[in-house]
Amino acid sequence: MAVPKRKHSNSRTGKRRSHDALKKRSIGYCPQCSSAVPTHHVCPKCGYYQGRTVVKQEES
Repeated sequence: MAVPKRKHSNSRTGKRRSHDALKKRSIGYCPQCSSAVPTHHVCPKCGYYQGRTVVKQEES
């Protein structure tokens, strides 16, 4: 079994982990109802996506 001969420094460990951070989700706005929606998702309020109504919303 392979065992490391020396301890990795904090600098080296940090360099390796520099790409592990989570990125913020990008938010767009629905052109139909102007509510904030995550990009590439159907609008939860009006069901609008890419120029057409994909999900019918019932009036309550």
